[in-house]
Amino acid sequence: MTELVIFDCDGVLVDSERIYCRVDREVFATLGAKFTEAEIVDRFVGSSNEMLTSILEERLGRLLEPDWHQAYKHLYETALDAELTAVEGVTDVLDRLKVPFCLASNGSHRSIRRNLTRVGLLDRFEGRMFSARDVARGKPAPDLFLHAAASMGVTPERCAVVEDSPYGVQAARAAGMRAFGYCGGLTRADRLRGAGTVVFDDMRELPGLLSAAPTAEVPARRTGPVEVHRSRSPE
Repeated sequence: MTELVIFDCDGVLVDSERIYCRVDREVFATLGAKFTEAEIVDRFVGSSNEMLTSILEERLGRLLEPDWHQAYKHLYETALDAELTAVEGVTDVLDRLKVPFCLASNGSHRSIRRNLTRVGLLDRFEGRMFSARDVARGKPAPDLFLHAAASMGVTPERCAVVEDSPYGVQAARAAGMRAFGYCGGLTRADRLRGAGTVVFDDMRELPGLLSAAPTAEVPARRTGPVEVHRSRSPE
């Protein structure tokens, strides 16, 4: 069934969400807002800068300057430079895949390239990287995945999407694609389960899961309105 595998980037190819969440907690505390680790994972993984700011302002009880995050950008970049690694097992998976693959992320092309370069995966995806900046609506709208599939010349029902956030699997379902929800990082399995979605916790299992008979019917493509989220990765 699968003719194209579409990977998310943060949390699927690069183990960045742990870093983002740790620095988030430090930054929020500096601003005067305390969040538990569980709150940050549940509320911010896969979220947008706009959503993050709204939740933060609600906790603080005051508005922030539009560019408030720029003062803390260096903290994220320094941590990523020092600590970022590829998701365990993903390099082996890329070597074993028998079908074409690409990347579709809510992040900017700049942040995608920087993170892939940091972990030595850039050459695997050169010329096959798609950003939410390329389309009108990012995840959880289906636009980005549909754009990636069309660019690679594959119909949506022949695509498999690998995601680690509820927003990502929602976008895959809306696009009429099979979703594989990776819960080996921060996101709980129960937040990824749903129609047309296989949930797994070891990236090395992916090739076998892709070749296995589907365990759930692929959901029909949706075209209705959906709230749009952009990546909160540092630009």
